[in-house]
Amino acid sequence: MEKKRSSKVLQITYNQGETKINLLVNALTGAMDNGTYVSGDALPSVNELSRISGFSRDTVVKAYRLLQERALVKSIPAKGFFVAGKTRRVFMLLDDFSAFKEQLYQAFRSNIPKTWTVDLLFHHYNEKIFEQLILNAAGRYGVYVVMNLSNRALHPVIARIPPSQLLILDMGTAERQDVSCLLQNFDEAVNKCLEESLPLLRKYEELVLIYSHQKTPHPADTVKAVEKFCSGNGFGFTLQPEPDLRSIKKGQIYLVIKENDLVDVVLACRRQNLLLGSDVGIIAYNDTPMKEIAGNGITTISVNFTEMGRKAAFFASNGEKIQEILPTSLLIRNSL
Repeated sequence: MEKKRSSKVLQITYNQGETKINLLVNALTGAMDNGTYVSGDALPSVNELSRISGFSRDTVVKAYRLLQERALVKSIPAKGFFVAGKTRRVFMLLDDFSAFKEQLYQAFRSNIPKTWTVDLLFHHYNEKIFEQLILNAAGRYGVYVVMNLSNRALHPVIARIPPSQLLILDMGTAERQDVSCLLQNFDEAVNKCLEESLPLLRKYEELVLIYSHQKTPHPADTVKAVEKFCSGNGFGFTLQPEPDLRSIKKGQIYLVIKENDLVDVVLACRRQNLLLGSDVGIIAYNDTPMKEIAGNGITTISVNFTEMGRKAAFFASNGEKIQEILPTSLLIRNSL
């Protein structure tokens, strides 16, 4: 039996730039997520929601239709709209879009209920955008999955999110014991992977790391780890902000972080008839399916982003606190 219509208050947050339909959808899914409306509850009628929001009946109907398509709301003729079942709104804020971030997202999405709504946004390492997105989202979601700006400390604005609802991904620290996190190690783990590849690296004389703090938002800890490895094992070490394609020569191994830099190095080797894995070696950071076949296989240093997505989904579904440094692995392919 459906529950009687109640006088519960629906909070509508009017954010500039959002459509009226999205404002209503966000308000309704937020109320379902925080328990204001639970499975079987009657939702405000079209006329009532039109009066509350100040929007037209047509806008309200379109919002309800969208929620019906998502299987969050069901309509009963002559009775109105009702909560169809358990739902949850997830705020996912990643740094930028890339192939391995897509792996993470797809793994996360496939391991949570289909009725859940995931709002995926990107901050692109812009602090002002990061702050504004967090402030806009605070209080509107049941789960927050956030990639932090820094590997040194959590950004202060994150304090606006209830710790039990927050999961920090990839970069950050476990400084707050009340906040869950799934992180990478960017120094000791990198050194360990290079040590594992030492027998293959002995055919090369110099390691060239392509890294720029300004152009590559990657923790500088990796630079120190690579330099330490080279010093301890008798390799020459060169740090370049971008590939110097004219200086690529036999006996070098390149460690690249950005996808564009990887492409440039591979193409430069082809133009000079330098054989990957023999004349010149390449190790790329962050594994993707494409790196399995590009250049007959690119060796990578990477965490498993699919596993990161699965573990993030487990946190979202169960709310159990987790603080884990994910293992970083060396995946050896023909480029080494």
